Amino acid sequence: MTKTRLKVYDAAGNVRPYVDRAISDEKLRADVMSAFITAREVYNDLMGSRRKDAVTLATRVATDDDIQEKLRAAIDDLRSAADRIQGKAERKSHAGTILILGIAIGILFNPVTGPDTRKWLKEAITGGDDEFGGDYSSSNGGV
Repeated sequence: MTKTRLKVYDAAGNVRPYVDRAISDEKLRADVMSAFITAREVYNDLMGSRRKDAVTLATRVATDDDIQEKLRAAIDDLRSAADRIQGKAERKSHAGTILILGIAIGILFNPVTGPDTRKWLKEAITGGDDEFGGDYSSSNGGV
């Protein structure tokens, strides 16, 4: 009896994070509700037909584009809900940030555009007035 009770407590402890997430996550509930509503619409469409035998219903599901689209939407909603309840973060691509960073580095360190770009950037950041009066160009003319 004690072993059974411990197993139940362990199982409840394992499920608790999922239940907490399901209770507090609005998007998860919205995804599940949307999937449920879409599935109910598909069911009503199928049950509204005159013949309700399995072959007729399966043929309709296989050939009706509207029903297939609704089923895809319901599946996508359920996948999203499953990912959220499991705590999987939505994947974000950092490719755009890396591309912009690469272009910026290329412009700043390009031998043709680099010195002018760095000078313009320095003036934009410091306000154009150099309080020390020095020339900070890359040439060694003054040193």
